Amino acid sequence: MKEFGETCLTTREDIPRRAIDAFSILVHAVVIVLLLGMNTLECEAAALRAGVAKADISPPPGLPMYGFLDRINDNKLSTGTLDPLYARVLVLDAGEKRLALVTLDLGRTFRESELAQLRQQLKASAGVSFLVLTASHTHSGPNVLDQEAGGELQAWENIAIKKISAAVVEASRHLVNARLGTGRGEVYIGYNRRQVQPDGAVKMLWTNPGKQPTAPLDPTISVLRVDDAEGKPLAILVNYACHPVVLGSDNINYSADFVAVMTETVEKAFDRAPLCFFLQGADGDINPYYATTLLSDDAIAKRDWTGRQLGEETVRVAKGIHTDSAADPAIGFADDVMRFQLRWPAKKFREGLLKTYGPHVFEDHADLIGQDPPPDHLDLHVTTVLLNSRIALIGMPGEPFVNFQINWKDRCPVPEAFFLGYTNGYFDYFPTIEAAAQGGYGAGDSNTYVEVGAGERMLRQALVRVYQMLGKLRDAPDMN
Repeated sequence: MKEFGETCLTTREDIPRRAIDAFSILVHAVVIVLLLGMNTLECEAAALRAGVAKADISPPPGLPMYGFLDRINDNKLSTGTLDPLYARVLVLDAGEKRLALVTLDLGRTFRESELAQLRQQLKASAGVSFLVLTASHTHSGPNVLDQEAGGELQAWENIAIKKISAAVVEASRHLVNARLGTGRGEVYIGYNRRQVQPDGAVKMLWTNPGKQPTAPLDPTISVLRVDDAEGKPLAILVNYACHPVVLGSDNINYSADFVAVMTETVEKAFDRAPLCFFLQGADGDINPYYATTLLSDDAIAKRDWTGRQLGEETVRVAKGIHTDSAADPAIGFADDVMRFQLRWPAKKFREGLLKTYGPHVFEDHADLIGQDPPPDHLDLHVTTVLLNSRIALIGMPGEPFVNFQINWKDRCPVPEAFFLGYTNGYFDYFPTIEAAAQGGYGAGDSNTYVEVGAGERMLRQALVRVYQMLGKLRDAPDMN
């Protein structure tokens, strides 16, 4: 009994110590599990995620069409749809930042009041921090600005905006971990339509079926591929500068022009797995070779040739891209509202508008160029995006000349630089200072009404923003 009692006594003395040891082990285990869980959560929060969606925004027939002045003056209304017009949505999410990129098969984006409303809606419904809305500039879409036809066009715009909003919400609900990769190719489907003569005069070359060499020109295709975590393509973004105007003013059916054929070519080559996006570049002075071809001269076939050339080169580049997950994924974004003066004195600008568009300009174009008297200043949104500290995008709200795109790529401090025109607004042409001095269409007429040098200022602002996002611009002077 004594031995038993001694043994029992010894065992009872060990119980608190053993209990403490067991409790300590349990606590450590819980802490480890919690830490692992926290690390997992941190990784998930830091991961780049992506989602895609698209919506058919084709309007009903019977509406005025965008682009060609003679079609507008002749009051030709649309009669149907050659190929659907889409809004394509890519949502990217990293940490607490969510970016929605929306491409439109339209001549231009919506008015600022509508864009502001859409930004607010998407912030509330989809948690979107930043919205980039960009148009392809097809001349076979509806006239977004026109207020005639008994208000039908305004009704179509409202429906289209609701569809876009719903598509962004859908994409945001299906986010998956994503990887990015980029590549470049080269294709010649267009030319510079401004021909500067030896005497300095500018002659416009409106079509070039003989493929006459011209300059300046940027034949580069820049491709951004977005894959899921397993390497399956979700989105293929194609950045190229060329007016979608193979179809001319005699076409009165809605069409995305060569962009429709390009996207179809790319998506078919990838077994319909990804959504293909067209990001229009600085095409202010760039036309396709077969610009404004008559339907009777086989315009559809020439549109298809143009789109296939662009699409097939995109496929070649996209299939060679290796995507990867960034160690520290990040989305940087800046939306700078820059104020510019009107280029022309208001009276002379008004006279130019009347001469170009006729006496109904102030009724038919109820946006900024339709204000009577014209405004003395203009507020433009300049968009800058930086993805994973290596992919930069600039967006200008109009039609920049191609030299801006070339300059952006040369000066941008990151490896991949994309240039987007027709983004977050529309203020017609942005010629270079040199082109503005030379004059000609898009450089010296009433379609060019933002002060000279605006394009240079916007590009410089975007460059500053990229350097700031990279942390390369200090907030205090150097100390010697």
